[in-house]
Amino acid sequence: MIKIFYRQGTEIVFAQSETEFAAISKESVLWIDLLQPTGEQKRAVEAFLGTEVQSRAEAEEIESSSRFYEEGGSIFANTNFLSPADDEMSMELVSFILTGGILTTIRENPVRSFNTLQMKIQALSDQYPDGMTIFVEIMDKRVDLDADIVELISKDVAQFSKRINQKEDINEEFLLDINQLQENAMTVRENIVDKQRMISNVLKSRKCPKEGQMREDLTVILQDIASLINHINFTFERLEYLQDTVVGIINLEQNRIMKIFTFVSIMLMPATLVASFYGMNVRLPLADQWWAWIAIVLLMVVLLIGFWLIFKKKKML
Repeated sequence: MIKIFYRQGTEIVFAQSETEFAAISKESVLWIDLLQPTGEQKRAVEAFLGTEVQSRAEAEEIESSSRFYEEGGSIFANTNFLSPADDEMSMELVSFILTGGILTTIRENPVRSFNTLQMKIQALSDQYPDGMTIFVEIMDKRVDLDADIVELISKDVAQFSKRINQKEDINEEFLLDINQLQENAMTVRENIVDKQRMISNVLKSRKCPKEGQMREDLTVILQDIASLINHINFTFERLEYLQDTVVGIINLEQNRIMKIFTFVSIMLMPATLVASFYGMNVRLPLADQWWAWIAIVLLMVVLLIGFWLIFKKKKML
């Protein structure tokens, strides 16, 4: 699917077919949005812009040189947009191409913020003079959404901390939940740092205005990203602390169980020793007395109580 947003008088309208490029002047186009584009749509965009459109394989490369570069008068940038999916984070790759005053976006899956922005630029056409302004708006909204994700993770961490303080469901499954939250926090941090690197490169580009509102907006976005990185780093440290706490609690519980078994075994050792003596097939003292079994049982009980008092006095219980 393709949407071509262009200025028609004082309004911003859009076309939904690559064949309409012939009737649209290049100077009036602000944004070309490609969603799961066909080969014909890509070739039409390349012909219109006079530059090559990245393939998905090229956009997914993780090298810094592939995530951002300039070529033939155009800026190419790739980043992932995060969205919570059950207990994990799903990442949607979005490619940006800035050619003159035209922004081109390429994606494989719908992005809700894009739909909202497309309605906004049509309603407030005077606020979006070119594609660079739309790019700044996209990144600003995306950083806001990333901040919401960081806040959700922080709330989950606070909830986990509360469960630990209340000693509620502290088990291996709970430890796995913390591990999953750590994975999510690392994914969010990696994604935020990627945006920081991309916006920094845009600011360093010769094609970016050296002064003006657009540059100020990008600088503010970088400051917001820096604060998000600090927040997610602190959250990750809290998760590590919680993980260590849960491991310690589980170990203490296991040690307590082993301590009980060990104590019971030691307590029964003297009584077992006495019982073993009188279980032998030899003649022993008191063996011929009718009250012998009573005396033996009493001896076993006395030894049991004696060992218990010794352990209690040494605070080994």
